[in-house]
Amino acid sequence: MAEDIEEKIRRLRELGKVSVEERGESKTPSVPVARPSGPTRKPSRLGRLRERERRRRIIIGASILAIIIIAVVVGVYITYQNRAAKQLEEAKLAKIAEVNKYFTGELQNDTLKTQLINQISRAQSVEELEKIDVKTLAEQRKAQLEEEKRQKELQDAKTVKLSEIEQSFELLLSQPLPADIKSEAIQSLNQLKERVNSAETKDEVLLIDPNPYLLDLWRKYYYYLIDATPTQKVILKKGVEKSIYTKPEAKYVLSKITDFAELMQYTIEKAEMVQVALVLPRENVNGAFLSSGDKVKIFAQVNATSIQKIADEGYITTVLLLKDSGEISVSESQTESNNIESSTETSYSDQYSESYAPGDQSITYEQSKDESHSTTQSSSQTITASYTYNVALSEILKAIAANKIAAPDEVKEQLSRYMWKVFGLEQDTGLMATDPTAKVLVIVEVPAEFVEDILKYRNALYITKIVG
Repeated sequence: MAEDIEEKIRRLRELGKVSVEERGESKTPSVPVARPSGPTRKPSRLGRLRERERRRRIIIGASILAIIIIAVVVGVYITYQNRAAKQLEEAKLAKIAEVNKYFTGELQNDTLKTQLINQISRAQSVEELEKIDVKTLAEQRKAQLEEEKRQKELQDAKTVKLSEIEQSFELLLSQPLPADIKSEAIQSLNQLKERVNSAETKDEVLLIDPNPYLLDLWRKYYYYLIDATPTQKVILKKGVEKSIYTKPEAKYVLSKITDFAELMQYTIEKAEMVQVALVLPRENVNGAFLSSGDKVKIFAQVNATSIQKIADEGYITTVLLLKDSGEISVSESQTESNNIESSTETSYSDQYSESYAPGDQSITYEQSKDESHSTTQSSSQTITASYTYNVALSEILKAIAANKIAAPDEVKEQLSRYMWKVFGLEQDTGLMATDPTAKVLVIVEVPAEFVEDILKYRNALYITKIVG
């Protein structure tokens, strides 16, 4: 609209200029005028003055008319400009309000908002303002920010996942892996990294789980360790729990584990067998009904209410009764009794009666007398004799060792079966001959891994026999 006003003023100016030029040209016409023939008349001086005055008046009138026209045009232009400026200002305020409406939240302090406000402030026309689509720009900017946020989250997720994968494989690759397992581990690591880098969404990155790969690789490494163990059996240790297995049994146990975190709780150690001597009450060693070669498990009373398995497997080498339990006692007794009795008894009785009746009364007089004598004599005598003989088995062994006993070979043979005969007779008769608290020396063969705990609880151990 301002451009139209400027165009009109320019045209009015051109029209005024043309009018003036035409008037000027009328004084000096370019086209020759036919003049009457005959002698030329020289104009008078007064006529020239009048002509000059007339021209001056015409110029002044034209100038005043032009000024009036220009003033009117300028007035109209200024009025129009003021109205257009007011409309432009109102349009700017409305457009800025629209910017504040759509640029909220995360767009509140966005740089595009500031740029739009500056652009609106610099606008020269309403048409220019109408070309600014604030809503579309806000939606585009919001979509751009969301995309940038998504890309940043995706990149952050990739960085975290790559670091997680590398750390999870780092422990495995630091082990002395055989060449085939190491090659497979590196290949799996690179495949996982490639999957992470090619992922297009954060959720796709989060779904990438290295644990199934690690589960398979660690299980193969454990199999390798089991096969490389120089002993016939191995120990699977999980926390404080230790169990001894043959190599096929150990592999089977590991093959049943499907959770990677659980598998990582296991360690594999060789089952190096050692012998430990324990002195325990008979009741703590299966009643001492154990034989050489019996397979046993060892438990411990760790506190008043808790019993813990200490050794998963062991073998009995020797069971010995201690000195206090190995004692033979023989008793002999003799009794003699004498009893003598005698009795004497004497009895005497005397009775007298008299009766007479002087006058009317009758008088009776009676008298009785009894006398008895008794004598009893008794004599008893008892003689008893008792003899007890105690023979300590340990002393017999010392006597045999010193060659101070007759028939030592026969005695040794009897002694070698004494304990087993006692236990066998107890089982046959159902009677216990040896006190349950009697001490028994047990030599048990166990993996060296269990010795530390056995010695720690040596005064609270229970040895149980594995049957079946």
